[in-house]
Amino acid sequence: MDPDWFSFSDYLKIFWQFSWLQWIVFSLLSNIFLFLFSIGLYQLIEKTCRKELLQKQNHPVSQSDIYLCLLNVLCNSIVMLLGVFLWKNNWIILDQNPSVFSILFETVALILLMDLLMYFFHYAAHLPFIFKVLHSKHHEHVSTNFLSLFVLHPFETIGFGLMILALLMGYDFSMISISLYLLINLIWGTIGHLNREFFPESFDQFFVGTTKFHNKHHLDESKNFGFYTSIWDRLFGTYRS
Repeated sequence: MDPDWFSFSDYLKIFWQFSWLQWIVFSLLSNIFLFLFSIGLYQLIEKTCRKELLQKQNHPVSQSDIYLCLLNVLCNSIVMLLGVFLWKNNWIILDQNPSVFSILFETVALILLMDLLMYFFHYAAHLPFIFKVLHSKHHEHVSTNFLSLFVLHPFETIGFGLMILALLMGYDFSMISISLYLLINLIWGTIGHLNREFFPESFDQFFVGTTKFHNKHHLDESKNFGFYTSIWDRLFGTYRS
C-alpha cells in the first residue's frame, strides 16, 4: 500500500475489523454527535436568521421530549448496528471504487427514492389508529423547537431506518453516497423544523420541501406529507401551497 495514499477501501477494511464492542461504541458516539450537531445547527440558524417567526413562539422544551429524543438516538444506533450486521453478512454490498458521477447519481437517487417512501410512510402514520399510537406526539409540536425533529415514536425512527436498509440491500451504493445522503437528511430535517423560513420563497416553485412547506403540515395534518420535495404531494393531491 502506498504510504502517501490511503484509499477508501482501506478505511472500509479498518471498519470491517472492528469488534462488535467497538461498533456499539462507535454507533452510539456517532449518533450522539449527529444529535448535538442538529441542535447546534438549529441554534445557529435561529440566532443568525432575521426572518420572522412562522409561529408566535417556539414550542416549549419538555423533559419527556428530552427522554424521547435520547431514546431515538439509541434507536438510530441500533439501526446502524443492524446495517453493519447486514454488511458483514453480505446482504449489503458497498461500492469500493465510486466515481464522482456515481456518487452524485446515487446521492440524488437516495434522496428521491427515500422521499417517495417517506411520503407513503408519513401518510400511513396519519391514519387515525396509527396516528394516535405512533405519530401524535410529534404533532404536539404545532410550533417547533430544536428537538422537534427527534420527537418521534421509536417505531417511526426504526421504520425510517429499515427503509434505508432495504434500499441499500437492493443496490451497491458507495459509503460516500450513503454518508452524503444521511448528512443531507439530518440538515434538511433540522431546517424543516425551524420556526423561521430558511429557503427563499421562490424555491417553492422548484418543488423544494421548504421550511414553510413542512410547517404547514404541522398546522394542517392532512397536507404536505413530503420531506425533501413537494413532488408527491402535488402528484397525489395532498399539497397545500
